[in-house]
Amino acid sequence: MNKLFYLSAAALALAAGSAQAQDKTLTISVYAFAQDEFKEIVYDPFEAQCGCKLVVETGNSVERLAKMEANKANPVIDMAVVSMADALSAARSDLTETIDTSKLSNYDKLYDIAKDPNDDGMSVGYTFYATSIAYRTDKVKIESWADLLKDDVVSHVAFPNVTTNQGPPALYMLGQALGADTPDLKAAIQAVGEKKDEIVTFYVKSSQLVQLMQQEEIWAAPIGRFSWAPFTKLDLPIGWATPKEGQTGGMNVMILAKGSKNQDLAHEFMDFWLSTEVQTKLAEALVDSPANSEVVVSDEVAGNITYGEETAKSLKLIPSDVALDNRDAWLSEWNAKVGQ
Repeated sequence: MNKLFYLSAAALALAAGSAQAQDKTLTISVYAFAQDEFKEIVYDPFEAQCGCKLVVETGNSVERLAKMEANKANPVIDMAVVSMADALSAARSDLTETIDTSKLSNYDKLYDIAKDPNDDGMSVGYTFYATSIAYRTDKVKIESWADLLKDDVVSHVAFPNVTTNQGPPALYMLGQALGADTPDLKAAIQAVGEKKDEIVTFYVKSSQLVQLMQQEEIWAAPIGRFSWAPFTKLDLPIGWATPKEGQTGGMNVMILAKGSKNQDLAHEFMDFWLSTEVQTKLAEALVDSPANSEVVVSDEVAGNITYGEETAKSLKLIPSDVALDNRDAWLSEWNAKVGQ
């Protein structure tokens, strides 16, 4: 009888342990980009490591932040990846928790710009990208952001619309080149407005630029580094500019949902994603540029991503509070001066 009792108790314990593993679920909110690669490199290996289930929700930033707001009282996600500015917006709306970096064994490996991008302890950067100018090296010389508006260049330029991710950063650097480093971007928008009839197009999607470059309708365009690879496949002499004012760009970060019931597991997942091994694999797949400073890749891979300590230190990112507090004014000024 005792033997039967102990066997039954052991079976119940095993069943309970199995049930607990099934109940160990982490829900994450991410961009829809490259999900097959993320599943192979990040999601499946993490599930195998933690013995848990990962529920992945995708969508654009507006949709995903709106869902966090709608479920503020009873969060349905545990962590999310968003832009720096969106992370600050979420923090201002009291949607996020402070990240306990003592639980992130890979935190000290990050480049300094990724450790606490908004200086509020509410986010950690996991990837960033440079924004500069792709240009025909046989047609033009780009040494400054202001060169885009030169009389012999501007009629072969595509410039990002202010509503795109690349618009404000390009205007920000153009303003610096013009000696007007102000958050309102008025000087840069004014300068672009004065040349609006000469600029080939104010693009919304970077994918259209490759064809325009191939057809020689444009010789230069500000782009994010993540859009660079297709240009390298063209049988044309195209370079990546290093303007004297520097490069700008953007950063995506991890945030922890306020009220998450799985905060320890969320920290574990963040740490896994930030590890040298995972960040290296994502870089080699040309999915994300690494925020982990220990990542080493081949010259070929490095040429197609934003890579290295020197690059990380040189990036002039628009502060999140500046982006949030000036978005409406930028659009209004753009519509008045450029009208695109």
